[in-house]
Amino acid sequence: MIALLVRDMRLAMRAGGGFGLGLAFFLIVTVLVPFGVGPESGLLAKIAPGILWLGALLACLLSLDRIFALDWEDGSLDLLATSPLPMEGVVSVKALAHWLTTGLPLCLAAPLFGLLLSLPEAGYLWLVLSLVIGTPALSVIGTFGAALTVGLKRGGLLLSLLVLPLYVPTLIFGAEVARRGAEGLDTMTPLLMLGGITCGTIALLPFASALVLRVNLR
Repeated sequence: MIALLVRDMRLAMRAGGGFGLGLAFFLIVTVLVPFGVGPESGLLAKIAPGILWLGALLACLLSLDRIFALDWEDGSLDLLATSPLPMEGVVSVKALAHWLTTGLPLCLAAPLFGLLLSLPEAGYLWLVLSLVIGTPALSVIGTFGAALTVGLKRGGLLLSLLVLPLYVPTLIFGAEVARRGAEGLDTMTPLLMLGGITCGTIALLPFASALVLRVNLR
């Protein structure tokens, strides 16, 4: 599993779907928002949690189609399916590799991008905490969507249409945690809901993704 994780991280960075692509897209979204809504710091501070979470979500979406596509093209997915490692383990490692190369860099860069949107000082900790808890769910859900569309022509567009509605609960509660933290309000309820979504997806979706992959490989 460790060897597969290292391999997937190397492939993600070589294919352009690693650290740089997601961070560059996140930065572009953050920079363009003040041009669209105006430079007023009060307005930017109010919408900053939602914009930052939306930017992180869209940045995670960029590299989802590469999770299984490279393995499908070179036949590695067939070998993984017949290896001693269970398919559920393969899916879990793929999701972890995606989070390490996309989600984790976004979590670390979020405070810096928060400065560009005048995020209140009290919101930085809650923004990072919500992203650390919520982005694993984005990777696991995205892995499930990638398993559904593997091998399909123009699967990237279909993948986006399938995954985006499933991302909505994570976006709502993640942005709510950051917003309440920035305003000094109680964050316990949305934080628990966000953690529950992440734990639920990690517990259930690897099995669903493995089942879908077995069907696609027949």
